[in-house]
Order: sequence, then C-alpha cells, then structure tokens
Amino acid sequence: MPNMFKFICDISAAIKKRGLEENGRVQQFIDSECLRLCEPKVPKRENILIESGHLNTQIGSGQIKYRTPYARRWYYMPANFHEAPERGNYWFDRMKQQYKNQILGGAKKIANGG
Repeated sequence: MPNMFKFICDISAAIKKRGLEENGRVQQFIDSECLRLCEPKVPKRENILIESGHLNTQIGSGQIKYRTPYARRWYYMPANFHEAPERGNYWFDRMKQQYKNQILGGAKKIANGG
C-alpha cells in the first residue's frame, strides 16, 4: 500500500511571512535604500529635487518619483557638476549599477527573516 499524504501550500501566507507582499517589508526596504543611495547622485542646488523624491515616493509602492518641473531634464540631459562629480544625469541607473548587489543582499536578508 503506497504512502499517501496531503500537501497544502498557502502561497499568500508564505509570501506575507517573507515580507514579499505588495507594500511589504522587502519592498519598503528596497524603496528606502534606493532613495538613500540616490541622494548623493541627484543634482542639487537647494535640495528641492532630492526632497521631491522623499515627498512624492510612497515607500513600499515600488516606484521612486522625483516630481519637479525640471526633474526630467536633469535626469536625461548631461550636466557637469565640478564641485560634486558624482551628481548628474541618470542618477537612478548609476545608483543601481553601483549598489544593486547591496540592495538585493539586504532584501534577501529581510525575506529570510534576518
């Protein structure tokens, strides 16, 4: 007689337990880290563009939003910041390239209960 067993898997509960649900712990960590790590790369005159990222981003949404009349121009147009060479266009892409492994490692720790 074969051994029989019943396997029940509640995917929703497993996702929630790991913090992987929408607006969950993992996404909140990723959003917060992206904003924090982008900050030194965002063009800055009076912090308005940087502040707009914090004000317009709902942490956990998975979307980082910089909303100023000039945000798009600063993101795509090349600029030269002699005093702060790390600041400039494509700040999010450059941040991802530099810190993606660090962000993913932190997200993995959170998902694994760390």
